[in-house]
Order: sequence, then C-alpha cells, then structure tokens
Amino acid sequence: MNKKLLVLGIVGIAVLYAGGTIYAKEVPQVIELNDPAYKEHEKGIVQFEHAKHEREYAKKYPDLYKNGCGECHHDKDNKPLTNLKEGDDTQRCIECHKIPGEMPAKVKKELREQKASKEEIKKKELEYHAEAMHENCISCHRAYNKDFKPKKKAPTTCTTCHPKK
Repeated sequence: MNKKLLVLGIVGIAVLYAGGTIYAKEVPQVIELNDPAYKEHEKGIVQFEHAKHEREYAKKYPDLYKNGCGECHHDKDNKPLTNLKEGDDTQRCIECHKIPGEMPAKVKKELREQKASKEEIKKKELEYHAEAMHENCISCHRAYNKDFKPKKKAPTTCTTCHPKK
C-alpha cells in the first residue's frame, strides 16, 4: 500500500507541475504596441521585441536591468515591480496613463506660462499614454547608449521605432 501511495503522490505532483506549465501565460516574442484606446495612429505601430529585451539584453547588460521586469513595469508610485516573472499578468500602460497620445503643445505652453515646476509639468505629461511610453523607452535607450557606447545604438528617434505607414 505504501508503494501505491508513493506512486500516486509522484503522479499527482507531476500532474500539478505539468498543469502549471501548460496553463502558464505565454509572453509573445514581439508585442505590437497598438492600443485600442487610439482611434487612429499618426505614426506606424511599434513592434516591441519583448523576448529580446527580457532575455538577451537583460543577460548581456545586468547593470541596466538591475530591477528585472521592473525596469519597464512599475506600480502606481512608479516603483519597479521587481517580483514579476514571465507569464504574470501586468496592467496595460493606458490603465494609468489614461489620455491617448502626447500632451498638446498648447497645454505645455500654458503650464510654462503658469510657472509650473518641472516636476508638475512631468507629472502632467505622464498622464498622457504616449508621453509615458516614450519616457520609459527613450530614457532607457539613452542610458544604454551612454553607459555601454555600443556600435549599434538603441533607437531614440521617432522613425527608428515607428515604421513608416
């Protein structure tokens, strides 16, 4: 009877393990940054190479990815979500950065005329989805280019990420 119990236990553990692996959410290799909140896109849709950033770059540049997934994924206080692992659910950026597009130049001008501080302007900018996305991506790309001085630089201009329509 002890052998039957042992075999059943082993089979049970194997089934639970396999079930967890089978049903784990798979992260796409490439994520098309095409949020449905936008009625129309002015520029081409960014094809974000998630797997390349998550696996290849994170291993090659651990100092740049010291917070793991938290380098891109953060909480409502902009603190890195360092406990994420592949397959975990994450919120879409638009859920917090609710206004589609970039902050209009008119609004920026008004804030400057009102003598708003840089911090106030930045906080207001980050309410806009595209501003938050650009801040997240471009600031990391600039740090990579500055710190590692690679032969092939990470993109920091519109046309290198947004393909022509």
